[in-house]
Amino acid sequence: MTDTKTAYLSEQLAELKEQGLFNTIRTIESPMDGRIRVDGEDVLNFCANNYLGLANHPRLREAAKRAIDQYGIGPGAVRTIAGTMTVHNQLEARLAEFKGAEAVITFQSGFTANLATIPALVGRGDIIFSDQLNHASIIDGCRLSRAQIVAYEHNNVDDLRRKIAETTEYGRRIIITDGVFSMDGDIAPLPDLYEVAREHDILLMVDDAHGEGVLGHGGRGIVDHFDLHGKVDIEVGTMSKAFGAVGGIVAGTQVIIDWLRQRGRPFLFSSAMTVPDAAACLEAVDMLESSDELVKRLWSNAEFFKTELRNMGFDTGHSQTPIVPVMLGEAPLAQQFSRKLFEAGVFAMAIGFPTVPQGKARIRVMNTAAHSQDDLEQALAAFESVGKALGVIA
Repeated sequence: MTDTKTAYLSEQLAELKEQGLFNTIRTIESPMDGRIRVDGEDVLNFCANNYLGLANHPRLREAAKRAIDQYGIGPGAVRTIAGTMTVHNQLEARLAEFKGAEAVITFQSGFTANLATIPALVGRGDIIFSDQLNHASIIDGCRLSRAQIVAYEHNNVDDLRRKIAETTEYGRRIIITDGVFSMDGDIAPLPDLYEVAREHDILLMVDDAHGEGVLGHGGRGIVDHFDLHGKVDIEVGTMSKAFGAVGGIVAGTQVIIDWLRQRGRPFLFSSAMTVPDAAACLEAVDMLESSDELVKRLWSNAEFFKTELRNMGFDTGHSQTPIVPVMLGEAPLAQQFSRKLFEAGVFAMAIGFPTVPQGKARIRVMNTAAHSQDDLEQALAAFESVGKALGVIA
């Protein structure tokens, strides 16, 4: 029997399937690593954001177990009432030192970090200058703020200057950009954005979700990468990717972090990070501070993979990072390519609309330090075979 109240949803789902845009979610049946078990098949994993291979690292597992024995599992409260535990304070202090910032506040995820930060800093009557390709969490945080949103062309500082010149009535202003853009792997021109922000006395915020553990000395992020310490007002990040666990980071001046502790709604109204997650993140900081081996291996693997794909004739876009988009155009082709790769033992998902624009569908390859040279060569052979079979490369 059809429920008339939800008939429109059934129709829209049918349309997604017809257009090749319906997302079938696969199930991971093993620990997250370079090789995993997916839907009953053992495959090479080129999908996850597990950049440094820490999601299944023995040191993080042991740190989480020790913390459980000492503090239990969950705080059972929001941070401001009874949810701030010793491990949370330790993590924030260590992250501030690691990031070279005055202070850090942590959230349940990078997404909630953006939802907390943007509406706390700007509101009605204010203006947000936002890169057109910013992540959905930035977009949603901007909408929640009720500030006027002015989108500027992707990584186009000249267009940003024009947009600033065109807006003459405002209260407060903020420029917001991703650091590493997750679908294309390119990097924001942060030094140029800083100069614009400085000239016009505008707050500058960067979301470094895909730069944490990847860019900068030992994975310290995009602000460190460009040596802009003390110049970028707000640096948002995540511990759900390269750090191998889960959680969000906001680094900045003491006054900004103090304000977020008072007005960041996910901090005020959602329970704190669990104990094992916080402890695992703390161990990840220890590892990154003691050695840059994993970061170097990540970049070495990525450069090899990217170069070989290009040599085969694949279009890898404008990536400057371990994120490598294999551009295919239409979503049905990308989905077919992904299925063929899976049959060849490589897990690399198709990305299509609305995550990327129509006609820009791709396979997004996520390189990690967990891959061996044999893993890379096996995956490249699969890409070459599928690419030729589907007429993508000669």
